[in-house]
Amino acid sequence: MNILLWIVQVALAVLSFAGGAYKVFSFDELAKMPATGALSRGGWGALGVFEMLCAVLLVVPAATRWMPVLTPLAAAALVLETLALAVLYSRYSLRLTATNPLVWVVVMALMAAFVAYGRYAIKPLA
Repeated sequence: MNILLWIVQVALAVLSFAGGAYKVFSFDELAKMPATGALSRGGWGALGVFEMLCAVLLVVPAATRWMPVLTPLAAAALVLETLALAVLYSRYSLRLTATNPLVWVVVMALMAAFVAYGRYAIKPLA
């Protein structure tokens, strides 16, 4: 179970870091989507920085065993953030296509919930 949790943690960290960097550094591309009108450029940038911070906190504290309690907390924070984004995206489209960001944030929310529960209850690091 520990190996599966690590695989999901690293995959979630990569997805979160990439998504956060996209929100921060590629706002012009992001602005082409209709759902981006709900938040300003600064709002999307703040979400991007938050996602990148959570991505780092998913891996570094667990790998170094320095304050490993931050890992399930970062995963839980990502659950809340991705569910809020899912609500935002669902207002614009409920189609299940690969280009719909709703699909990706729901998958990330499930992955983050698995990591949060797994690292808190099933296989804690400490």
